Amino acid sequence: MQDKMLDEFNQQTRRFFEPMRKLNSLMLGNMEKMTEYQLEAMKRYSQMGTERMRSASEISDAQDLQAFGARQAEMMSELSRQMMEDAQALGEMSQQFRAELEQLFGEVSQELSDQTKQAQQQAQQSDTSAKPAASSKSDAPAKASSQASRKS
Repeated sequence: MQDKMLDEFNQQTRRFFEPMRKLNSLMLGNMEKMTEYQLEAMKRYSQMGTERMRSASEISDAQDLQAFGARQAEMMSELSRQMMEDAQALGEMSQQFRAELEQLFGEVSQELSDQTKQAQQQAQQSDTSAKPAASSKSDAPAKASSQASRKS
């Protein structure tokens, strides 16, 4: 009997914590993807900056300065384009995460609804099985008796 109660408790505990485990797993996975993407973006941006500094250090005359200026404009355009792509990619990741969250909350909501219905049915069944035993007693109101009403 104790084993059965312990197993039931373990199952209830698993069912109780399962939605939180799923949510934590989803949050962690999203955080990992976002962090990885941002680290890659930071690496790209730092490489671009390092290239520009290296190019600036190699300027030796007016012609090199003019070429550097032209390349600088191209790099700014490329940087702007890259930033827009990164923002779009992060937005798509956020939308995907939102969709996964909505799906998870929908599943959890459905599970809770099912569990509530099941608990209500069990409660109704236990009420109907308890009523015949209670109805076998007299429906008359209980009589009050106390020591004061007794005559000795």
